[in-house]
Amino acid sequence: MWWRSASFILDRQHQNQNQNDVVLRPDSSSITPPPPESSSSFSMDINNISAYYQTRSAHHAVVTSDWLSQSQAAAAAALSPIQRHHLHEHEVKEPSDKAPEAFSVIQVFNSWRKQPHLAEAVAAIRALAAVIRSSNATTMMELEFELKTASDSLKSWDTTSISLTAGCDLFMRYVTRTSALEYEDFNSAKSRLIERAEMFGELSYKARKIIAMLSQDFIFNGCTILVHGFSRVVLEALKLAAQNKKLFRVFCTEGRPDRTGLRFSNELAKLDVPVKLLIDSAVAYSMDEVDMVFVGADGVVESGGIINMMGTYQIALVAHSMDKPVYVAAESYKFARLYPLDQKDLAPALRPIDFGVPIPSKVEVERSARDYTPPQYLTLLFTDLGVLTPSVVSDELIQLYL
Repeated sequence: MWWRSASFILDRQHQNQNQNDVVLRPDSSSITPPPPESSSSFSMDINNISAYYQTRSAHHAVVTSDWLSQSQAAAAAALSPIQRHHLHEHEVKEPSDKAPEAFSVIQVFNSWRKQPHLAEAVAAIRALAAVIRSSNATTMMELEFELKTASDSLKSWDTTSISLTAGCDLFMRYVTRTSALEYEDFNSAKSRLIERAEMFGELSYKARKIIAMLSQDFIFNGCTILVHGFSRVVLEALKLAAQNKKLFRVFCTEGRPDRTGLRFSNELAKLDVPVKLLIDSAVAYSMDEVDMVFVGADGVVESGGIINMMGTYQIALVAHSMDKPVYVAAESYKFARLYPLDQKDLAPALRPIDFGVPIPSKVEVERSARDYTPPQYLTLLFTDLGVLTPSVVSDELIQLYL
């Protein structure tokens, strides 16, 4: 088992910042909810599509936040003084970071999850922290009941999202698991809960940077990396490697039907990283050129296996048969108390599929968006808890949920 503590990583990050100001601090750590996104950037008519994949699709829409801000600034410049005055009055009336009279945890969660760089589980953690701050409860029992109700509402918002459920469960365990609450008055106990909620939110937000730092020892000069799907934590690791002047190239699978590989290759091209786009069926054909497989995960289960984008399982099978290591980057808030035995044990997460040609109604189409990769086909998992072997994951899950 490879192990490095998160505190060691953060200490080294702090030292590097003092020395050469290389590491950037996150600029979105405040708890003020972001402005709502334009409703025209994403719409879907199919009601039974997983909300998790709707969100991921919306995050990579053509209209970006920079484009919107520039267009809004240009439009404001063209307004008359009277129109600007009315616009200013309108903006003042918009809700601030304080909770409105009719507080809704789903509304706060939706405002957070629209940030492309923010994981859905972290958005849920931010929303649950807002529940504590806005609560009018007078006893700990009432406050814990409000938290439990809000957590259940978030989990039921999208039952197919593994990271959302795991993030809510871990938040509840982390925030309320302190004996000091039994010996404090209610106001002090509530302040303690808010403090722990903020701390858990910050740790979750920084998890991606910790994982990126841990993975650097495994990305060597001259290597070829095969990636599958659009994983923000994998992108962060490769971005850091590029900033460290490491020379490597990346093979991106196309990632049909939502073309995640196309988006991932575009991001790598911006970093001047040599990238090659593969059709999904060319994985085995190109595997002999690959030094390692690097994927993210929607969830890490008790067996040490992962649940990820459809196609991860077959890529791991090919890599294992050709003795290529398979590395997984996943934040600890994606550790879920699940133990699937096969592919059919997973709750289906459906997505739309467009083949570009009409499909007869008698033809059945497999629309599942993810599969399960057993632990025997994985080499190491890069997490904010350290670099783990799949066999150690169950021990870490026990520690997290104790």
